[in-house]
Formats: sequence, structure tokens, C-alpha cells
Amino acid sequence: MNKKSEKTPGYAEAYDELQKILTDLEGGEIDVDELSAKVKRAAELIDFCRKRLKDTEVEVKRVVEQIDQEEEK
Repeated sequence: MNKKSEKTPGYAEAYDELQKILTDLEGGEIDVDELSAKVKRAAELIDFCRKRLKDTEVEVKRVVEQIDQEEEK
């Protein structure tokens, strides 16, 4: 696979996967052997989503500051 065809999952994909895991957990259909793996994956997805949100917040603030600076000129 080349770099262009490899896609890093985005926030929406991670959020959807997390929702699916939560639904599975709430449904009580997860085997005890799967439970640990699902919980670990959920933790990874939560960390990813938090980081993506924080990075987006920083970028939006940067853009807004640039706009404000342009308006001051």
C-alpha cells in the first residue's frame, strides 16, 4: 500500500468506533475475554479524540489571532 492510499483515521471515525464499543458494552454482549481489549481500545480512542480536539482548538485560536492581527493593520 502506498502512502496516499493509507488513511489515518480521523476524529469522526474514532468517535464512531468508540460509540460502537460503548453500545456493545451497554448491551452486555461482550465476552469476558473481549472486555479487556475493548476497554483498552476505548481508552486509546478517547485519548486520540481528546488530542485531536485540543490540536483543533489550538489551530483555531491561531487562525483567529491571525485574522485579528490583519484587521488591526
